[in-house]
Amino acid sequence: MDIVIYILGAVLFFALVMASIALHEVGHLVPGKLFGVKTTQYFVGFGKTLWARRFGETEFGVKALPLGGYVRFVGMYPPSKEAPTKVMAARTGIFQSLADQARSAEWEDITPEDEGRLFYQKKTWQKLIIMAGGPAMNILLAFLILLAVTGLYGMPRTQLTVSHVSECIVPASRADQTCRAGDPKTPAFQAGVRPGDKIVAFNGQRITSWDQMSELIRANLDHRAVVTVERSGQRVDLAPVNTVITGVPHKWDPSRTVQAGFFGVSPDQALERGGPIVVLQDMWRMTRQTGYALVRFPAKVYFTAANLVTGKPRDVYGPMSIVGASRVAGEVAATDKINAADKVATLFSLLGSVNLFVALFNFVPLLPLDGGHIAGALYEGLRRWLAKLLGRPDPGHVDTAKMLPVAYVVGGIIALSGAVLILADIIDPIKLL
Repeated sequence: MDIVIYILGAVLFFALVMASIALHEVGHLVPGKLFGVKTTQYFVGFGKTLWARRFGETEFGVKALPLGGYVRFVGMYPPSKEAPTKVMAARTGIFQSLADQARSAEWEDITPEDEGRLFYQKKTWQKLIIMAGGPAMNILLAFLILLAVTGLYGMPRTQLTVSHVSECIVPASRADQTCRAGDPKTPAFQAGVRPGDKIVAFNGQRITSWDQMSELIRANLDHRAVVTVERSGQRVDLAPVNTVITGVPHKWDPSRTVQAGFFGVSPDQALERGGPIVVLQDMWRMTRQTGYALVRFPAKVYFTAANLVTGKPRDVYGPMSIVGASRVAGEVAATDKINAADKVATLFSLLGSVNLFVALFNFVPLLPLDGGHIAGALYEGLRRWLAKLLGRPDPGHVDTAKMLPVAYVVGGIIALSGAVLILADIIDPIKLL
């Protein structure tokens, strides 16, 4: 029975992610249609077509490989300045040749009746709305999903109440994390902190959240610390101690260890409901974490591949593919460690996180991602604005076809990264429970 629930949970989550991808493409399709761009295709997936049907000028369908989707707008690349009325034959130079070939394929579907309906002919603000519409849809989905979870059920939040006091400082390199004779006592243990104490001040500074407390401890390094707790309704100033410098998880990347102040307490957690402001604050925090992760994404994928080849344990904080996320969803659905309500909340929280990641990933300003087209539109608009400001002739459209070599390289890296992560998620999946 557990394996059936596992499979159902994984398949359901995968279907919800694909629905999110389909809505991402709707975010491009709708403004494109509203602004009159000729749109020939809307597909979910890649590869062989499984089903397709034409409505008006647009063919809608589903393809065999459910790992993305696309909307085909006609006229993404402007005509060559050297031959504005036709596409030139391939010229010398591999980069120029690639641009000319792409332009040639694009203009095979363009007729005189399409004048004014081509993507490149649209105003800058219209291009920005069309290309940002996909990621914006995922941000909206993430907000609505997380708002539903936070508002109806609540999200687990760290409290100022102490759940556990570590007795000793155990070296991170030691596999057995239990205390041994000779291990130094933690500052919290020496100060007399007890489970159930509520921390209210650190070095005289009032504490309002565990994140604030954590930041103060980290920044305190090995300096004097006076902690005030609320115990049995009374404020108690504990014995002064010195925090110690030791390896602690990096704030944005828990797989990395950094040197910072350490005290030795763990917080309690409780479900807390919240409204739109709380959700936006959560999404901002997740955005900063995701931004940090995206910068390190290529290195993380490389180490994932290296660990897979060498047989080293996989980093539980490393990236995973949609296959890995679906396996985690199946694991959550099948576990008996949490109740049904927690399972539903966890699965939808994961779905919200995936939508936010998809949005931020697509905002990376490199072709073929949406952010690359957004960057091109912004550059075109800025160039035209400066020309008008300086009284110079209109410089015309930006030829994004010349950036196709970059698009091919980036697309290749994305495809290779996806293959590595999918393989890792099949052979050595990340397990959270």
